[in-house]
Amino acid sequence: MWHEFSGDLVIQTLDFIHDLTWAEVPPDVRHMAARCVLDLSGTLIAGQATELSRLVRDVTTAVYGGDEATLLLDGRRVSAPGAALANGMTIDAMDMHDGYRPCKGHAGVNVFPATLALGEIAGWRGEDFVTGLVVGYEVALRAGVALHRTARDYHTSGAWGALGAAAVTARALGLNSTQTRHALGIAEYHGPRSPMMRCIDHPTMLKDGSGWGSMTGVLAGRLAAAGFTGAPALTVEGDDVASVWASLGQTWLMRDLYFKPYACCRWAQPAVEGARSLAAEYHIAPGDIARIEVHTFEAAARLTVTRPVNTEQAQYSLPYPVAAALVDGRLDPEQVTAPRIFDQAILRLADRVTMAVDEALEARFPAEALARVTLYSVDGGCFESGTCGARGDPTDPLSDAELTDKFNRLAGAHLAADRVNALRRACWGCAESDDVRQLVALLGPPPDKQ
Repeated sequence: MWHEFSGDLVIQTLDFIHDLTWAEVPPDVRHMAARCVLDLSGTLIAGQATELSRLVRDVTTAVYGGDEATLLLDGRRVSAPGAALANGMTIDAMDMHDGYRPCKGHAGVNVFPATLALGEIAGWRGEDFVTGLVVGYEVALRAGVALHRTARDYHTSGAWGALGAAAVTARALGLNSTQTRHALGIAEYHGPRSPMMRCIDHPTMLKDGSGWGSMTGVLAGRLAAAGFTGAPALTVEGDDVASVWASLGQTWLMRDLYFKPYACCRWAQPAVEGARSLAAEYHIAPGDIARIEVHTFEAAARLTVTRPVNTEQAQYSLPYPVAAALVDGRLDPEQVTAPRIFDQAILRLADRVTMAVDEALEARFPAEALARVTLYSVDGGCFESGTCGARGDPTDPLSDAELTDKFNRLAGAHLAADRVNALRRACWGCAESDDVRQLVALLGPPPDKQ
């Protein structure tokens, strides 16, 4: 029956959510959490400049009013669920945040906004904030693995990220075990089971459902605290997912996160990497390229937009990012926003990119996301990349220095240098803070660099 605990693994999960201490978090996981805070903060700063973020912040202020939490890089105050929604969607607006290959999606963009809003309300010390963040990640990632294992459809990250946000909320509110179990059930039931491939085929501001997942998780915890009941979360309690949860608190899935060097869908990044490597190795200028062939997995081959008219189309594309990276030598937010997306040199090169599904690479997805790139020059040359992945995977990680450089580029485009430096130090040292609201203050007021 629902009111009875169904087994030791459920109890173990509930205990982990509430009882994990800072001392029990391994040093490398603590460091990974700081990497996530830095990377998510930089991505949020870049995302705040988009039309998507402006729209969602304005609407959130109108319909989720309150004085609990801050709309980051904006300064207006709203309810905690409203802050989770808007801040999550702002991060999602610039597709540069961390991900986890087995989930085909992103935990941090769901968990970080919820943890920051709740930490702001509670005045959490840095250690409490980072411990809560780790709890959220570990629960969300396992829920994602479980849901992908049991569901036919490919759903957005918000579907399972909501459980991570609910876990953080339950911890912050001090829910008992029964209430926490209800919170997870509510979050799973109402988490956005959005059809991800629809946004791949028709890129719009819908994105990855992560803001909705973050908001749903916070609301689920609030509802459970008030006595609202939910059905069992089958991604936690189902008999066929027990192995996913057995290692909770022993195996830390956060260790295998990836970080993105480029401002586009992760599925396009192996092709970007392959094309850039060929051009650099053989000293091929963009104007010398006659054609680019990309062989990759089926989902990546559906990123078909060649001439984007907005940021969403530019990011959910494969031909455009490949061309932009070759022409500009980088793929930052500037390359996926106006006016750069209308540059004719980039668009003409994007027209020359063709894609095909490689069955061998398809068989290796989602454990690996790979591509093969063949570049044909105007003088008849043919250059092949071989099979390549994207930088930032656990097998080819971005160093701390590279993540810091990425943050400096993203934040430096919008904030004054002294604020960039202060925020960078606050992110790396987030666990040492006396009050997480110090980090919120650095992320709170509107941008100060035009």
